[in-house]
Amino acid sequence: MDMDMDMDGGMATNSFQPGNMALARDFWYIIVGVVGLLAACRVVNLYVSQSRLRRCAGQSIEFPTRPNSRFLEIWATSTAIVREASYPQLYFPFRWLSWMTPPPLGRVIALLIYWAIIIYMMAYGAVVKDAFFWERIGYRNAWVTVMQIPLMYLLASKCNVLGFIAGTSHERLNWLHRWVARTVFVTATVHGWHFYTEWVLADFVDYQLKMMPMIKYGIAAWGVLLWSLISSFAPLRRMSYEFFVIQHILTAVVFLWLIYEHVPPTAQYNVWFAIAAICFDRVCRTVLLIWQNIKFFPSKANCKGGQRIGHQAQIRAVGDSITVVTIKDVHFKWRAGQHLYLWMPKIGPLEAHPYTIACAHQLPDTCICNSIQLVVRKHKGFSRRLYDAAANAQAAGQKRTLTAVVSGPYGMPPRWDIYETIVLISASTGASFTLPILESVLHTEKVNCTKRIDFLLTAKQDEEIDFYVRRLHELIDRAKTVGIELLVHIAVTSSSSPTVDRDHTNVQAVAGGLDSNSTRDMDEKTTGRSPVDVERWAASTPQKRLSTASADSHVHHASVRPNIEAFIRAPVEVSGGETSVVVCGGPSLVSRVRNCVASLSDERAVHKGTGAQGIELHVEEYSF
Repeated sequence: MDMDMDMDGGMATNSFQPGNMALARDFWYIIVGVVGLLAACRVVNLYVSQSRLRRCAGQSIEFPTRPNSRFLEIWATSTAIVREASYPQLYFPFRWLSWMTPPPLGRVIALLIYWAIIIYMMAYGAVVKDAFFWERIGYRNAWVTVMQIPLMYLLASKCNVLGFIAGTSHERLNWLHRWVARTVFVTATVHGWHFYTEWVLADFVDYQLKMMPMIKYGIAAWGVLLWSLISSFAPLRRMSYEFFVIQHILTAVVFLWLIYEHVPPTAQYNVWFAIAAICFDRVCRTVLLIWQNIKFFPSKANCKGGQRIGHQAQIRAVGDSITVVTIKDVHFKWRAGQHLYLWMPKIGPLEAHPYTIACAHQLPDTCICNSIQLVVRKHKGFSRRLYDAAANAQAAGQKRTLTAVVSGPYGMPPRWDIYETIVLISASTGASFTLPILESVLHTEKVNCTKRIDFLLTAKQDEEIDFYVRRLHELIDRAKTVGIELLVHIAVTSSSSPTVDRDHTNVQAVAGGLDSNSTRDMDEKTTGRSPVDVERWAASTPQKRLSTASADSHVHHASVRPNIEAFIRAPVEVSGGETSVVVCGGPSLVSRVRNCVASLSDERAVHKGTGAQGIELHVEEYSF
C-alpha cells in the first residue's frame, strides 16, 4: 500500500509517516549497536587469546589458559554465564518430527529479544481506538516489514559484512536469516490484513484494487514470501535441495522487484539497501571465483594440475558411499574448519555445493602443487552422481579426472591452540571436521597451549571411518613427538562390521547410551582432513581383519554406543585450564553434547569461585 496516499478518499495519513520512519531508523541503530557490541567482544576475546599464547610461550606458568587478572576473571565469569544459558537444546527424537527441533536456548533468547523489539515497534502508539485504527496499524506494520528486508538479505550473503565485523561466518548466521524472513512474513500479514479489513468494513475493496495498482504488487509479494516460507521447511527442502536453491534465488529477486513496485519513494531506500547487499556479495564472490580459478600463465612444468580455467580434480570411490575428490594446484591458504563451494560442470551443470576442506595444509610427498582433498558422503543428487562417476571409472580400470571450479574458503573457525584440553566428538564422516582440527594442533609450529586431546569417533559401519582410523595412528605418533597426550575412542556400533584395522590398539569397550540417530552421517558439507593423501592410501592399502593385538593403550575400540557425558566429563575434571569441546554430527548427537556441556558447566560452577575452568563448545552441524 502506498504509505503516502489517502486510504479513505479524503483523510490524509501523512501524520503517521514521521513516527514510522523514526522507528525504522531506530531499528537500524539497534542493529548497528548489537553488531558493535559483538565486535567489541571479538576484540576482547582476541586479547584473551594473545594473552594466553604469550603465557604459554614463557613456559613458566603451570596453567597459562587460566585468567590472571581481575579483568580477565570478570570476563571469564561473564562468558561462562552466557555459555551456560546459550548451550542447552531440546531435541525431538521422533523420526518425522525431528526437523521441528527448536534452536538452542541461546538462539531462542536472541529471537525473543528480537521479537520483543519488533512487537514494540508494531504496536507502540498505533493501537488507538479511533477512526484511523485499522489504517494506523496497517501503515505501522508496512514500515516494520520493509525496514527488516535489508537485514534479511544481509544475513543471506556469503561475503557477509555483519559476520565479518562480529567474527562469525555466513553459514552460522543462516538460521537468523530464516527467522527474520519468517518475522517479515508475520508483519507483512498484519499490514495487509488491517488494510483489507478496513476496506471490507467500508465496502470498497474493488474500488481500492482498481484505483491503486500497487496493492496487486503487494499481494503478489506476500504470496512469494509465503511460498519461500513453505518451501524452506526442512522436509520439502530435502526432497530436492538443488531445486530449492535455484527457486529460492529466483524468488528472492522477484520479491525485491515486487516490493519496489509496492512501496512509495520514501520507503524505497530499504529496497536499494537490500540490492546493495546482494551486489556487494556477488561482486566479492565473483572476484574470489576469478582469482582462484583462472590462471593467465599456468605452469605445467613442475606439477600436475596447472590448467588455465578451473582445476583438475581426480575422483575416487571408497567403499559403498564415500567419494574422495583431490583438487590440484590451488593457490590459496585455509584453516582447519573452513569450507569451499565445489562446482563440477560435468556432474552438476548448475550446482555448487559446500564441503569442508579435507586437509589442513599442502599434501606431503605428492607431485601436485598445494592440492586439497574433499571427502563426500553419498546422498541424493550431486553427491550420488559424483560417486557413480567415480565408481564406474574404477570398474573400468580408469582414473576419472574432471574440471572443478571452487569458491572459498569460507568460514571463520576459532583458534584451536589456545585451550589446555580439547575434546573432539564426531559421528561417521563428521570426523572430516574434527580430524583436521586434531592435525592442525599437532602440526603447528607456533606456540601451542594444548596439553591433552580426547578424540571420539562413532559410526554404524566401519567402511565409513576406516581411512580415518588409519590416519589417527599416524597422529598418535605425532602427538608423542610434540608432547601432547592424545586418547582416541572409536565405536563401530554395527555387529556386521569386521574390517576396521585394530592392529596396534587396545580393544576396550566404552559403554553408554548414545542415541542411534547420533551416528547418522553429516551431509555433503562435512569432509575429512589429514596430511595423508587419502586417494593414495585408498588405492594402495588393503583392509585387514579385526585383531585384538595391542601395543598402544591410547586407542580404545568399542562395539557399543559410547557414553557422551562420561567421555566429556573425564578430561574436563582433570584439566587445569580451559577446555574446548568440538562436536560434528547429526542433530541428536549435537543436542546431547550441548546439554551435557551446559549441565557440566553449571554443576562445576565454572569461574564462580570453585576453581573450575571454562568449557567452550563449538558445534558444526549442516542440514539440508
